[in-house]
Amino acid sequence: MAQSLRYFLQVFVVVATIGFGAAEVSRGFTVNTHDLTVLVNANTTFEIYTSQNLDDNINVKLEYKEHVDLNPDSFVYQAGSSFNQIVTVTGRHAGHVEITASSDPSESWITNDLFVRIVVAKSEAIIYISIVVGWIYFVAWSVSFYPQIWINYRRKSVEGLNFDFLTLNIVGFSLYSMFNLGLYFFQEMQDEYEARHPHGVNPVLLNDVVFSLHAMFATCITVAQCFMYERGLQRVSKTAFGLLGLFALVIIISAGLAGGEVIHWLDFLYYCSYIKLTITIIKYIPQALMNYRRKSTVGWSIGNILLDFTGGTLSMLQMILNAHNYDDWASLFGDPTKFGLGLFSVLFDIFFMLQHYVFYRHSNESSSSDLTTDTRVQNEAQNEAVEKY
Repeated sequence: MAQSLRYFLQVFVVVATIGFGAAEVSRGFTVNTHDLTVLVNANTTFEIYTSQNLDDNINVKLEYKEHVDLNPDSFVYQAGSSFNQIVTVTGRHAGHVEITASSDPSESWITNDLFVRIVVAKSEAIIYISIVVGWIYFVAWSVSFYPQIWINYRRKSVEGLNFDFLTLNIVGFSLYSMFNLGLYFFQEMQDEYEARHPHGVNPVLLNDVVFSLHAMFATCITVAQCFMYERGLQRVSKTAFGLLGLFALVIIISAGLAGGEVIHWLDFLYYCSYIKLTITIIKYIPQALMNYRRKSTVGWSIGNILLDFTGGTLSMLQMILNAHNYDDWASLFGDPTKFGLGLFSVLFDIFFMLQHYVFYRHSNESSSSDLTTDTRVQNEAQNEAVEKY
């Protein structure tokens, strides 16, 4: 669905641009689609055509790897003629392959737009299973913010929820939203990304934008609850303030360099994403330490953890399914960042579940109220002071 909406927006922009007479039409050969999926031992097609008649005879040779067979894999264009060529693609081995072209005469404008990214899959069923798994973990991660909001509302207290974790979370999701919005909506960023990755695909889809904005919104609600409800002696620590100051310094310097055209604004977005990755790695530590020191998880929603664990596990499952279906294990282990971050989060979720259900289970069960130990001690001290007075 996200890809369909994205395609619609792209078509709308192109049509609107043509309407104002500013469209840049390819002068050479192009194709009806730049992305195809084909099963092993199955066929699909794409079309090569020209948007205008060319003045010379041109020999074109399609270049590709052994994952597919093409028929035909070369053709001759006759000068001055209208032209379209249907090419049949047969999948041979699972994997990713890019079809490009060379021409005689060898001028770059002739074949610049003649490329197709092809994914050869082993099973159509696994493709649909992967899509379903993707939507399930998207929903699980989206819903995971609300158990904490609900428990805060029910208790009228945010004690037990670590403020360092919450502060790092809102900063991380704000930077993640900035990255997604920049690459999805700003043409300057998209043009720079295309210049660096000529045949690449924009990594940000509509569901990425929606998720990051929703995550930021839900976290803002939780932050607002910290000002509305009982919070006891909890504060943001000096360590967290120090980290935020360091992150702010990096953002300000990189924004200044981008504003002074020393670096591109796309690099600024990358720096923001690096900070988000750093926050993802460290944000769970303050909450785990707080639970350990209190010997309790009261006030910290286990529902949030269970949903996050579900989302993280399914996210890794999807990556494994795709790696198997496309015979692309290098993307899983060759660049371990995404898989490693998912595994890291899941391991922390398991640790939190152990804290809640094993280590501090009796402490949670014996809690006589919804308030934390710190609040009960503080309230008892206040009551004693009143009685003495």
